[in-house]
Amino acid sequence: MPVTILAIESSCDETSASICVDGKILSNFIANQTVHEQYGGVVPELASRAHMQNIVPVVDRALASAGCTLSSLDAIAFTQAPGLIGSLLVGAQFAKSLALSLDKPLITVHHMQAHVLANLIAEEKPDFPFICLTVSGGHTQIVLANSPLDLKVIGETIDDAAGEAFDKSAKLLGLPYPGGPLIDKYAASGNPLKFKFAEPQIPELNFSFSGLKTSVLYFLQKQEPGFIQQNLADLCASIQYTIIRILLKKLQKAITQTGVKNVCIAGGVSANSGLRKGLTEMGEKEGWKTYIPKFEYCTDNAAMIAITAYYKYLEGQFSSLEAGPTARAEW
Repeated sequence: MPVTILAIESSCDETSASICVDGKILSNFIANQTVHEQYGGVVPELASRAHMQNIVPVVDRALASAGCTLSSLDAIAFTQAPGLIGSLLVGAQFAKSLALSLDKPLITVHHMQAHVLANLIAEEKPDFPFICLTVSGGHTQIVLANSPLDLKVIGETIDDAAGEAFDKSAKLLGLPYPGGPLIDKYAASGNPLKFKFAEPQIPELNFSFSGLKTSVLYFLQKQEPGFIQQNLADLCASIQYTIIRILLKKLQKAITQTGVKNVCIAGGVSANSGLRKGLTEMGEKEGWKTYIPKFEYCTDNAAMIAITAYYKYLEGQFSSLEAGPTARAEW
């Protein structure tokens, strides 16, 4: 009998629902929240309220698109951690209520584990073991994946994440939120070697991006009025080049240490065109086999929750109705 799972993702400001049948994603819908743009960042209270408005329509749409009914579901999955607690609560309570009413098993999923396993959605899946560089607004990690449920973090940021470096640098340039994609856009027509910014030297496989942000800040403070507008493309290209260089140098070091040459990226920043190009080029040069998720599976989405839940279902890793969300959680 096929295994059909409904998954819900609500860790930040996207409400998403997905249907997975035997490891194949049949639907994946996301309701975005534009209300945060005027505030320059996600406002937690507004995010949780929007989730409450969006979750029923998004779930209905996911079920209809996949041709499924509630009675055909074998399990309900939701993002348990990490994330904004108010946002997580909406998805958790909805999933738990649905599981209770349908008498179906409940599966909790760690958001960062799901980002890594988003690489298993594609037809051409990476062989195990593989190395995954996971980069998002809140996390930057290097993960060694030995199997779908055997993941080990071997490197991570000690302060800010790569996504924060993009967004906060964009704010310094006067770009609206979210600024990361705009830096990527302007960087396409700029010179990445025009300006040089700090590359913090952190031991082992860990990262640091706070020094880079400070470097950008101090550099801009020394410039004359109008400098940013006159050099916006070159500034964006140089900032993006520096962030990607930091990421790929650590990734290369991880591969040298582990000997694993199946390489993936994941997380919201993996949608960055410069990073995708940089990984592809380095992979060709170094003889790696690289895997890059489709754009729709890079940002927060329920499909990655669904594929993770599928592997947990196969292993019988179910949760009780007492399972609740947490803002932070170790793997």
